[in-house]
Amino acid sequence: MNLTISGHHLEVTQALRNYVLAKLERITRHFDQIEDIRVRLVIENETEKDRRQRAECLIHVKGSDLFAESSHEDLYAALDQLADKLDRLVGRYKSKVQEHHHRTPKRLAVA
Repeated sequence: MNLTISGHHLEVTQALRNYVLAKLERITRHFDQIEDIRVRLVIENETEKDRRQRAECLIHVKGSDLFAESSHEDLYAALDQLADKLDRLVGRYKSKVQEHHHRTPKRLAVA
């Protein structure tokens, strides 16, 4: 699995990198078929302070890409929200992939 963490208008410190790794560990524990994860941390120059810091993540799994983003005034809170969204997204994808087995209808026994 490849992991890329980049920052836009932001320097990615080791503490921030460790926090992202800790949040993504939960997702990789649930689903082991992840090939590539790209995390982008952005601080926008908007006048709105509520949604100024944004975290985006693109997860490449076999045959599909999963994308989620979250905005908040605190980057760590944005990462928490992003991890929750990714957890739900990966869970839905995992159940979708595993639901390809069809149940056979129950047959009545004739006595």
